[in-house]
Amino acid sequence: MSIVTRCMPGKSNAILKKIPSSNFHGVNNNTRGSTNYLRCSKFYSSTGSSDSKSWIKREKPGIVKPFSTINHGWKRNYTFIHDPSYIHSANDPDHSKKTEDVLFEMFKDEEKDIIHVGKFLAALRNTGLRKNDPRLADFMENLKNVHRKSGMEGGSPETQKLDLDTFRHSIFNLILISKAFRHNFIIPDFQNFCKYIEEFYWKCKSNTEGKVASYIPQLARMNPDYWGVSVCTIDGQRFSIGDVTVPFTLQSCSKPLTYGIALEQLGQDVVHGYVGQEPSGRNFNELVLDYNIYVVNVLRLAGGEYLGFNNSVFLSERESADRNYALGFYMRENKCYPEKTNLKECMDFYFQCCAMEANCESMSVMAATLANGGICPITEEKVLRPDSIRDVLSLMHSCGMYDYSGQFAFKVGLPAKSGVCGGMLVVIPNTMGICSWSPPLDHMGNSCRGVQFCEELVRVFNFHRYDNLKHATNKLDPRRHKYETKGLSIVNLLFSAASGDLSAMRRHRLSGMDMTLADYDGRTALHLAAAEGHLDIVTFLLEQCAVPHHPKDRWGNSPLDEAMRFRHVQVVTYLKEWAKQQPPPGLDESSSCEPPRPVEETSPLPS
Repeated sequence: MSIVTRCMPGKSNAILKKIPSSNFHGVNNNTRGSTNYLRCSKFYSSTGSSDSKSWIKREKPGIVKPFSTINHGWKRNYTFIHDPSYIHSANDPDHSKKTEDVLFEMFKDEEKDIIHVGKFLAALRNTGLRKNDPRLADFMENLKNVHRKSGMEGGSPETQKLDLDTFRHSIFNLILISKAFRHNFIIPDFQNFCKYIEEFYWKCKSNTEGKVASYIPQLARMNPDYWGVSVCTIDGQRFSIGDVTVPFTLQSCSKPLTYGIALEQLGQDVVHGYVGQEPSGRNFNELVLDYNIYVVNVLRLAGGEYLGFNNSVFLSERESADRNYALGFYMRENKCYPEKTNLKECMDFYFQCCAMEANCESMSVMAATLANGGICPITEEKVLRPDSIRDVLSLMHSCGMYDYSGQFAFKVGLPAKSGVCGGMLVVIPNTMGICSWSPPLDHMGNSCRGVQFCEELVRVFNFHRYDNLKHATNKLDPRRHKYETKGLSIVNLLFSAASGDLSAMRRHRLSGMDMTLADYDGRTALHLAAAEGHLDIVTFLLEQCAVPHHPKDRWGNSPLDEAMRFRHVQVVTYLKEWAKQQPPPGLDESSSCEPPRPVEETSPLPS
């Protein structure tokens, strides 16, 4: 999408016209690249100029074409360009190259014209893809075959070097790999996002509050120092830190999985005939399922990653389940089960579900499957229907954190499920799944470190379900390209200044936006407000926002120059008076009037 704003000499009102990007011939031809670009540029030409840059000229209404600046009078053109894809020139020789050739040239050794496999895989890992990703299995198998046929002794497929032809025959799943290197995953700058996750992890690690659950003897033996966090996005980007491969039993974290599988196997009408949707404390009663079906579906949710069963915990939990049995008999008395239900078998099935064993790595994939509408991100297999996922996430949001569910929904605003094992499943719909594990629990039965981690997460990122994705500039949105995030802010700010929208400028100020932001050509909101003669905007920027009054753009023009050029007398007068009231450059009120001391006295070096 492109917007051109142009003002003719003698006119102060901008003419806005929305035109196709293809009409911008010759304007900002250096915008080709792999990232998003947002430009707000202003060009000038004068009669007799020898400058031969292409300009935009309107010959007829609705027609925009380039023309030379020679022998033309003053003219302004603002160009706002936002192109989220690569921009290729028609004469670009790389445009016709195959994807595998482009990838080879990105990582090849210039001297030997070969590619280091280890370097290539490391670059993939930086995007969030792991070499053990099932979608890369064929690629890794091809590398093993090449290594085997080479007859090299020692080493591994990752240490070998490939020429172009071998690389072409080995590479597989080009769509996924090219998508990774073009930063087109849900989290474009995954490395930077992981730095924040790591920071949250270490901050929460120092939290020593809570106690390990003791009502089940086997759980009481857990080390309270265990602490791990795993992240899996809906594109299969992975990051883990801490004790993420230590197995733990699912306990209540199994309930949303059981509920989802029940919906899939039995249908909503049958399940909701026995299970309510209110956060009333009732147990999930999907205990009429076949255990083999349950295990297979949970394994599919985890993308085939680690899943086990802890028999000792199962037996320990069954022996200390007096309250569960009491509730079971009470529910049977009130006809909460289907007819001819065997209560003992139901209770055993419930304890078996709780004794299922996993780790943070596999649980994060399960959470990501829930975030991805029921499709496992690393196998791309459809496990659950979208409407089943919707019901699961709704219940997780309303009653997934025991008696803390209301507060958690208010503070964090994400679907989550905790268990007395210390695990927490957190789902950021359409973005990612997170699993944290730390055995010490608070008085409500939730992991102390897990809850703190979630609060830190939504404090920095706009993941809360009710965060404003457009105006919440005090929070980061990792789903946007870093250039796109800053660029959109620049466009919004400069457009408001150019159009004289004081209300919008106040909103930008209140939202915490940097009012000194400049576009690619160094033009600020003050430049545009002065050029358009909006005295109220100029006054607001200087008096309320304390922006510098003499910024220079790439052509050396200041806001005062703009106001003088377009003969906005009131703005010129105001800017001159404002400049007189400011201290000289390099001198502020705290500056000392004492003469400078000799160098010998101020130098840190010994005399």
